[in-house]
Amino acid sequence: MTVETGQPAPDFSAPATGDQTLSLSDFQGKTLVLYFYPKDNTPGCTQEGQDFRDLHAEFQAAGAQILGVSRESIRSHENFKAKFEFPFELLSDPDETLCKAYDVMKEKNMYGRKYMGVERSTFVIDPQGMLRHEWRKVKVKGHAQAVLDAVKSI
Repeated sequence: MTVETGQPAPDFSAPATGDQTLSLSDFQGKTLVLYFYPKDNTPGCTQEGQDFRDLHAEFQAAGAQILGVSRESIRSHENFKAKFEFPFELLSDPDETLCKAYDVMKEKNMYGRKYMGVERSTFVIDPQGMLRHEWRKVKVKGHAQAVLDAVKSI
């Protein structure tokens, strides 16, 4: 399945930090930034989360909510969120339902070993639930600001 900008964003319902389950419909009428990252407490993922955290007030001012998604457990997410004081929720997707819906599971190669992993990707969903922007193979530096700029253009 591929997702395309200008099309309705794939629906989801997933366990989230704060002892809740969040769905796409919870964000009806708001812009949603959905960012997928490989793993809690790794350098790139930590930096990406911190960058979104540091711009969180600006995202809110632009009417946008942020959600991070990876395959780790809620417990891992709660620790990661608390450690770095993320003001947004993290979704747990251990069975890769959400990752597959957004087509972010990709073959990776580390030290000659091939495996399936989450490709760092970000999606902006408009208040009507349409996919407006997507970034794949994200490089962390400057990414959160680029996403904020895109959100402000909606």
